[in-house]
Amino acid sequence: MTNDDGVHAPGLAALTRALVTWADAAAASGGPAHQIVVVAPSSNYSGAGAAVGSVADRTAIPYQRAKVEGAEQVEAYGLDASPALSVIAGAMGAVGPKPDLVLSGINYGVNVGRSVLHSGTVGAALTASQLGISALAVSLRAGVTPDPWESAAALAVALIPVLASGPPRTVLNLNVPALPLGEIRGLRWARVSGAGLIKAASGTSGSSGSSGWESPNRPEMEGPAAVEGALAIMEAGPDEKGEIVLRVGSPFPRSADMETADASEDATLVAQGYAALTALRGPRADDEPALHDVLDRGLAAALAPLGIGN
Repeated sequence: MTNDDGVHAPGLAALTRALVTWADAAAASGGPAHQIVVVAPSSNYSGAGAAVGSVADRTAIPYQRAKVEGAEQVEAYGLDASPALSVIAGAMGAVGPKPDLVLSGINYGVNVGRSVLHSGTVGAALTASQLGISALAVSLRAGVTPDPWESAAALAVALIPVLASGPPRTVLNLNVPALPLGEIRGLRWARVSGAGLIKAASGTSGSSGSSGWESPNRPEMEGPAAVEGALAIMEAGPDEKGEIVLRVGSPFPRSADMETADASEDATLVAQGYAALTALRGPRADDEPALHDVLDRGLAAALAPLGIGN
């Protein structure tokens, strides 16, 4: 187990407790004995993606034994490392045998749309897949007090047999609405939407504090629409020094747009009260024949003047 909110985060504790209950029930019914090991960052690494840092400059990772609230019997380590590096260390034998599965989360806040690329929670799961291990990333929508961690934990545990039965390197991304388990409308397969938290970026002068240039995209635009609508409205180029001010918003469709939103996308489903499940594929060579045909023609033209074949 790992996460990106840190080894002492309540989401990781909730998922650990649920796993302990699941493992105990499996053992009591004569099933296999499961060992749960937590290897997570010692501090918050949200937004780290699959980053590991410069391991060539730092070949030793400081760690400290940790206690998970409500599951103190579970072996747990807090590493001075990102989620991805924590997974690598755990999978490479730092704390025991290579794990059969990796669970990452429960993250505070959903990882839908563009967040899939930047999330440390998802980055840890994708890193596990590159090491031949199937993984599940789990996230809970923020904004409700108290947070219904148990809803996400129950769904995650229910998905373990599904994950284990898939081919090696399977990665599932689970996003859960902030609702009691009995109020969740269901679980559906989802596509990754084009939504993101960062809606616009504008420059601010370092000397006067006035705006030097504006975002070329209207804040409400997402994905391809932002590209199509990128009209040049810059007043001037950026100053030598200043700040880039980000406008942050919600990845969910606006309530006024809910009826026309794509009901197959992760952000829409969570906004509608469903748990959204997406199967992800980590970095792999794209062997699409049509793409290679186009690229081969381009390579031939690009390399001809250099006298190099392809």
